Amino acid sequence: MVLQRAPKRAIVWGFSDTNRHVTLEIGSQLYQTKSGLHPVNEFGESIWSVTLDPQPDGGPNQINVHQTLPNGTLVTLTLNDVYFGDVWICSGQSNMQMTVRDIFNGSIEIANADKYPKIRLFTAALKPSATPMEELLGIEQNWSIPSADSVGGPSWTYISAVCWLYGRMIHEALNGIPIGLVVTSWGGTAIELWMPPEPLHECGISSDERVPLQPYNELLGIRDTLNNSNLYNAMIYPFTRMVIYGSIWYQGESNADYNRDKYTCTFSKMIQTWRQIWFTRTNNNTDIQFPFGFVQLSTFRTDGRMVGGFPWIRWHQTFDVGYVPNHVVPNVFMAVALDLRDDPNLIHPRTKHDVAYRLSRAGLAVAYGQSVEYLGPIVSNVTLSNDRERIYVTYTAVSEISLRSTDGFEVCCRGERCATKDNDWEPLTFSGKTGLTITLTIRNFCARRSIYGFRYLWRETPCPFKQAPIYSTTDANLPSPPYLKVF
Repeated sequence: MVLQRAPKRAIVWGFSDTNRHVTLEIGSQLYQTKSGLHPVNEFGESIWSVTLDPQPDGGPNQINVHQTLPNGTLVTLTLNDVYFGDVWICSGQSNMQMTVRDIFNGSIEIANADKYPKIRLFTAALKPSATPMEELLGIEQNWSIPSADSVGGPSWTYISAVCWLYGRMIHEALNGIPIGLVVTSWGGTAIELWMPPEPLHECGISSDERVPLQPYNELLGIRDTLNNSNLYNAMIYPFTRMVIYGSIWYQGESNADYNRDKYTCTFSKMIQTWRQIWFTRTNNNTDIQFPFGFVQLSTFRTDGRMVGGFPWIRWHQTFDVGYVPNHVVPNVFMAVALDLRDDPNLIHPRTKHDVAYRLSRAGLAVAYGQSVEYLGPIVSNVTLSNDRERIYVTYTAVSEISLRSTDGFEVCCRGERCATKDNDWEPLTFSGKTGLTITLTIRNFCARRSIYGFRYLWRETPCPFKQAPIYSTTDANLPSPPYLKVF
């Protein structure tokens, strides 16, 4: 396995009979503790916990835990081949769950897996619970060294392609620092299932609500409804005694038509709550603002005219700002994916190398402070000309913008109807680029009307593969994210 390296202090914990002495040994270091006074499970056991001194990255290490039984027998549990590095939690729904063998070039990743022995993999089983659990209810993949078997496990079982590729890419960029990847994801699940009751209530959502899993879960043989918080209880809470470096998240499809307009609240509250709980339950050893990365929703149907809920979830994923990092929730980063359509696979595009590349660049910049380009062009200003015949869009975060298409820019001049009537939005005509500013001409339809708003790539599947209009010139794999401006 991988435990969190210095400067953080990793925690090792376990179960024992109540009020018993426990000794932990790692190298020349000895730690003494006692298990708790009160049972926490059906076996009458309590929890013991040891916070290690900060450990430098590397390994392998051996951890021995000793306890003397009432009859005088010394029992020792041994953990072998333990490395210290950075631990990342990978969670979300099916696009996080989607396995390496099911993506483009997955066979290459599987064949090369054994080149990365300092990455360690773990996958939780799909189990819900009505109450928070200290221990996982099931394990799909116990701690494993990368190999053809562990990276190329059964479809939709292990290991997550986005998690593996993200971990491999940051591992290489960080000069081989050990990386622990913990996958805890479930396809077709709404965000409400991954949150404890308190933040749900703050967003005006009942914790007793039953949530249906989306129909495409049938490919996993799962047909069920779950209660809010069920997956937080069983698939997040058990990990919150483990010190981690950060988390990545790929979810939102299930909320495109379910509590869509509350997603700004639920997503921000989920991040903040996870951070607080990990900070508290690891005795302040996990950063209270630990890095949190996410994949902005990709695409679904092939009909490029469909608006639907996806654009709104993409917008709400940025807390209605249009990009991250931003001032709303700190230390958050993302990968744009709306140009990575894969029509035969619809909601499960196989283009996960591009997703992981974009997410890993952002992670290296935000979570590790590296000087790498990670943002596509970000809208810094949208203005109307004095004669209200043109819109000027100015970008930042890049040195130069590259134009691949002139489609995808829209304006609406029908007043408040624009907020709910997608058919009222009209295409804008591209008419020029000067530096980081583009000029768009408003068609005659809006003459003498009040301009309500401007939007960009506001479609479920807005463009052909890697043919969004605006990209960075210096990194051609970084598109500009979707945008909405109400004047």
